[in-house]
Amino acid sequence: MFLPIGDEPNPHHLPAMTVLIIAANVAVFLLVTLPLSARPADPADPLLIEYLRAVLPHLPAGVPLGELAAQVSAYDLVVFRWGYRPGDPQLVALVSAMFLHGGFMHLAGNMLYLWIYGNNVEHRLGATGYLFWYLATGIAATLFHALFNRGSTIPLVGASGAISGVLGFYLVWFPRHVVKMWVFLIPFYIGMLRINATVVLVMYLVLDNLLPMLVRGGQGGVAHGAHIGGFVAGMAVAFAMRWYAGKR
Repeated sequence: MFLPIGDEPNPHHLPAMTVLIIAANVAVFLLVTLPLSARPADPADPLLIEYLRAVLPHLPAGVPLGELAAQVSAYDLVVFRWGYRPGDPQLVALVSAMFLHGGFMHLAGNMLYLWIYGNNVEHRLGATGYLFWYLATGIAATLFHALFNRGSTIPLVGASGAISGVLGFYLVWFPRHVVKMWVFLIPFYIGMLRINATVVLVMYLVLDNLLPMLVRGGQGGVAHGAHIGGFVAGMAVAFAMRWYAGKR
């Protein structure tokens, strides 16, 4: 297992917008995800019927409807309402889905990546530009995911598409930076390595996302299409900005 824990070099100032985005995601998790995950869904909520209709085709045959309904939490319905469903697209969900997560590990992994890679990209773009392109590449990631999941009513949630956009910017602008990685290859090696950022990010794009997507055909619990779409969008914008700056 390879776990990134930092990068170098870094700007000396605090990346305020990165901190604010992380804070917003954590606040949603603490104020919405945690309390509502422990609360059963309201049986009178009309969204519950719609939710059950959406998930039943993806479950083994013969699952009792009453038993399934009893397991639905209030947060499941929040995700169903505010996550992005390609089969029932809602404009607001393109943004709201980025601030919802499936659980603590989902949130923690995304925020770790954003903290590591966001500061240099924010420093280059400025806080306002960084927020704009974070959201824009996140939307591009969601729409790319939707291309391979047309008609799906399973909601997409998480910040990873937008964060992949940040990674795309990083690869274009900071290819010679170094990523500090904890490596757990038991029993052969346990320790920290400093690896070129280009190697790390190309591995993320190809080994972690492109190959699994090709093998699984876009199926599974990880939205590889969103990761690829966000990453490519970030790279495209970074290259365009570099070209434009060279023309000025």
